[in-house]
Amino acid sequence: MGSTSDAGRDRDAEGRARSARPRDGLGRPLPYGADGVERQPEGVVRAPEQTVDEAQALLEAGKPFHAHEVFEDAWKSGPEEERALWRGLAQLAVGLTHAARGNLTGGARLLRRGAGAVEE
Repeated sequence: MGSTSDAGRDRDAEGRARSARPRDGLGRPLPYGADGVERQPEGVVRAPEQTVDEAQALLEAGKPFHAHEVFEDAWKSGPEEERALWRGLAQLAVGLTHAARGNLTGGARLLRRGAGAVEE
């Protein structure tokens, strides 16, 4: 027993749990039906230059959460020898997200972690 049913959870086209709730520019969920910021598509394979350009544009637009999703795609789809770099860049973007949301402690922690991964 003890398990909870996830029948009411939002799912993506592949059946994975994925919230369909709209999100604000910092990735915070909004109520269903609210106007949110368009989400980044997941699983997009981009050239490294395209990844950096797209993520930079999102950062400049004040959307670090969305930039993290772009870096995460590169981390998950890129060659093994590049994964630490992309993971670190994603963590830096999440650190900026936490800081912008007011979570300075969590933001600083992720910025340090991301910087360490990029340094590798």
